[in-house]
Amino acid sequence: MEYRVISNRITAVEKDQVLGEITFPDCGPETVVIDHTWVDPSLRRQGVAGQLVKRAADALRSTGRRARVTCSYARDWFERHPEEADVLVDGWEKDHAACRLGR
Repeated sequence: MEYRVISNRITAVEKDQVLGEITFPDCGPETVVIDHTWVDPSLRRQGVAGQLVKRAADALRSTGRRARVTCSYARDWFERHPEEADVLVDGWEKDHAACRLGR
């Protein structure tokens, strides 16, 4: 599995087929909103979504940006990994929890 960072999106790719993605569009000068995590049903429960969120956190950290989180999967992931929460805006847990639908 290869992970590709393209602007505000990270994809999980195998044999040139996108099998997972996380999106985090800008919502301010140094702030993004993690709004969508998707993994192909054949790869669910194998840690791919967690890798996508971790890689998004690393990408944000490396660029000095912070995140709001509206994707329910990402919210749960950050609650389980508080050591990664330094990339989240203060009060992130009060953000409305709604995922962008589609795919």
